[in-house]
Amino acid sequence: MQKQQRKLVVIGAGSVGATYVYALMQTGLAGEIVLVDIDQKRVEGEVMDLEHGLAFVQPVNIRAGSYSDCADANLVIITAGAKQVPGQSRLELAQRNAEIIESICGQIEKSSPNAVLLMVTNPVDVLTYVAQRRLGWPRRRVIGSGTVLDSARFRLMLSQHCGIDARNVHAYVLGEHGDSEVAAWSMTHIAGISIRDYCSICQGCDSKKTREDITRRVRDSAYHIIDYKGSTYYAIGLAMARISSAILRNEHSILTVSLVLQGEYGIDNVCLSVPCVVGEGGVERIITAPLSKAEQANLEASAKMLRGALDSLRI
Repeated sequence: MQKQQRKLVVIGAGSVGATYVYALMQTGLAGEIVLVDIDQKRVEGEVMDLEHGLAFVQPVNIRAGSYSDCADANLVIITAGAKQVPGQSRLELAQRNAEIIESICGQIEKSSPNAVLLMVTNPVDVLTYVAQRRLGWPRRRVIGSGTVLDSARFRLMLSQHCGIDARNVHAYVLGEHGDSEVAAWSMTHIAGISIRDYCSICQGCDSKKTREDITRRVRDSAYHIIDYKGSTYYAIGLAMARISSAILRNEHSILTVSLVLQGEYGIDNVCLSVPCVVGEGGVERIITAPLSKAEQANLEASAKMLRGALDSLRI
């Protein structure tokens, strides 16, 4: 894609949407970024604030727009919806936000875009499924931010524990972006060495206890941030920019985005995160990696929980 052809439409100009645009405008990835929000004053204010920084970044046109702008967009990002409040699980948001996403998809459909849709609104796995079914697009073109952020948290905590640059840690969180997520320790490597072998070399901790602690901290990170400051937006904004880069630059990056599975990992007709090759068409292929028996069982349990959430929706 040439830069001038890279048009993005961001639906939802709240903290997550605005932070994402702020991160994206510094990358030079997009030629045009359009913000759409029901609160017109809010979106105009965000656009003005962002525009005032254009002298410090590569040229990009940032403006307020409407759903009609989706018609020729390369990427449509949805961040709109009710936000998670302290003590509330992501799945408890499902019904209210599913209704919002249904309405948004109806507006997107009218423009008949040939874009990739990136869902970020929580519960992201449930809402990615709702959007894909509502739009009827190929599953590869309707993806969720999934556990890309969770995987980054996993790598960070491993890097802090092991004293290794996070960029040299390869680790993935699979399943739901939420309480049933699965830390795939069997897929974790440092410097090409499996974490099991690395721990035996290091011998610096009780590996079983450490694994349980890191898994818990990764899973509960968002709850702590929401308790402390009300919402999360910096890291997810950067995670969204990373996914956008993989799509807009056709990078063929392996990211744990969420999409509807059709038999992969023994799971069908539910949306959750697994390692995927991401390029300009969305998900190019799914990486089916061997998991331990416990991880496979936990992934299936995560799918079952998400299926139950979907079945409970009234849409």
